[in-house]
Amino acid sequence: MAKTARATKPKPWAEAATHLVDVAMGRRPADLVIRNGRWVNVHSGEIIAGTDIAIAGGRFAYCGPNAGHAIGQGTKVVDAGGRYLVPGLCDAHMHVESGMVTVTEFCRAVIPHGTTSMFIDPHEIANVLGLPGVRLMHDEAVAMPINVLVQMPSCVPSAPGLEHAGAELTVADVAEAMAWENIIGLGEVMNFPGVAANDPVMAGEIAATVRAGKTVGGHYASRDLGLPFHGYVAGGPEDDHEGTRAEDAVARVRQGMKAMLRLGSAWYDVASQIKAVTESGLDPRNFILCTDDSHSGTLVHEGHMDRVVRHAISQGLKPVTAIQMATLNTAQHFRLERELGSIAPGRLADLLIVSDLAAMTIDEVYGRGVRLAKGGKLDIDIPAYDYPKTAKNTVKLGKKLKPGDFDIIAPIGANEVRVRVIGVIENQAPTRALEADLPVEDGLVAMDRRNDVCQIALVERHLGTGGVTNAFVSGFGYMSDCAMASSVAHDAHHIIVVGTSKQDMALAVNRLGEVGGGVVLFSKGKELALVEMPIAGLMSDERAEIVAAKADRLTEAMRQMGCSLNNAYMQHSLLALVVIPELRISDVGLIDVTTFQKVDLFV
Repeated sequence: MAKTARATKPKPWAEAATHLVDVAMGRRPADLVIRNGRWVNVHSGEIIAGTDIAIAGGRFAYCGPNAGHAIGQGTKVVDAGGRYLVPGLCDAHMHVESGMVTVTEFCRAVIPHGTTSMFIDPHEIANVLGLPGVRLMHDEAVAMPINVLVQMPSCVPSAPGLEHAGAELTVADVAEAMAWENIIGLGEVMNFPGVAANDPVMAGEIAATVRAGKTVGGHYASRDLGLPFHGYVAGGPEDDHEGTRAEDAVARVRQGMKAMLRLGSAWYDVASQIKAVTESGLDPRNFILCTDDSHSGTLVHEGHMDRVVRHAISQGLKPVTAIQMATLNTAQHFRLERELGSIAPGRLADLLIVSDLAAMTIDEVYGRGVRLAKGGKLDIDIPAYDYPKTAKNTVKLGKKLKPGDFDIIAPIGANEVRVRVIGVIENQAPTRALEADLPVEDGLVAMDRRNDVCQIALVERHLGTGGVTNAFVSGFGYMSDCAMASSVAHDAHHIIVVGTSKQDMALAVNRLGEVGGGVVLFSKGKELALVEMPIAGLMSDERAEIVAAKADRLTEAMRQMGCSLNNAYMQHSLLALVVIPELRISDVGLIDVTTFQKVDLFV
């Protein structure tokens, strides 16, 4: 039976130092000694055979050729058998809510894959519940047996004036949160035009973070590397994960930023940008790997940061270099080099025993000196975290939706209209601003399923106004009568519904109102798949493997409807993200994110 793991934070290094010295000198016994390993030293870039590691009080005390002097009567000894000793992996930028599960369940899913540190930005729950929602996830993170550090959300709403979220965060909120024990910095500053224009809210939040001595996260989602980019960097953001091209990575590193390269469930930006290192020879110390984001199905079936490291190695990086980008580089960026990111004296004893380095075959996972997983299975159980009623029942529709709510009235007398269409780009977060000529039937604009143009609508869900914004989208390939609705709709998290049948669109939205949020797919009046997410309409309160199974059914149902996009749910959930070009939908209307202006549906 798995033992229950409760968060036990080791003493600070300053308080533990004398005991660590005694263990390193052989005057006191270690709690755990791992012998005969190949030490992946991310400081020197070496792999050192015949290494012993001694651990005491949850920290590394001795790393060297023979820890026999640290073995006492109560010391547990593990023989690594020549396998690799790798620092615990760090995810430098992610949003737990995108995993469809709570922090607890996310940790349960990723620990067997070697993730022992996560830097999370809970701006999803912040857009629904505000500062109290951030506090809930902060407190849950503190209770975890691994290191879950929280970045205070910076942009709630993400684009003021272009969308209305369920809450709003202020400079005062950010300044208050900087004093919380587990806040590591400011979450991605998505309002990049605001930074370049010296918006007082953006400038104030960044200043509060810098005064607290913490890291400012970046998010520059434009391909324009001219003056707006230079103004953004001058404003203070220290990293960026929105690059998609090698030149994006180069530009960021040259300006003193860290280039965060992401491989999530639907974003594949490592291969193109890593060429800045493998081909252009840039210093790999300024590159960091992250996921941003992974849903439950990816976590359970494919992995987490082990998947990212494995992919980076396949793109031509040396294994030690790829591991540095997922360990030491991350720790240094967040000013935690003396706590995380390496196997070295004094650091938290987070390490992996790995049998195949290039394949990242993880045999055992240790966090703070305790074995947490072995053979891909958790060794421990993490108690569930109870979310209060105030975090639930957040989907307020204000009315029962009808098919007519999705009618798009054509200009009087028109037989055909030219409309703007949101174009999905597979495996990337940006969209294309497309146009299409659509027929008019009985005064209403009709979809064009043969040319992959179906309808998209955003339904307001925070205030119950009953508001519906209608538009068109291309890229999902739906061939049958169907509709998929989700209350996960970055970043304001209204309901997005995409479909080829207005009847199914109404049924799908109403169903989410009944269950308190989630994602659901209907076809011809029948519910084909449902993932309930009652916590803020963003997260399930079920086990990760159960959620993954439901997500699998959703993916299969989408395929049956004709959708062959990789991780189409993730693409669906970003269609309202009005801080990433080119064209998005919000409760305000259709938004051109290259100009940050509302545009008309009709061209």
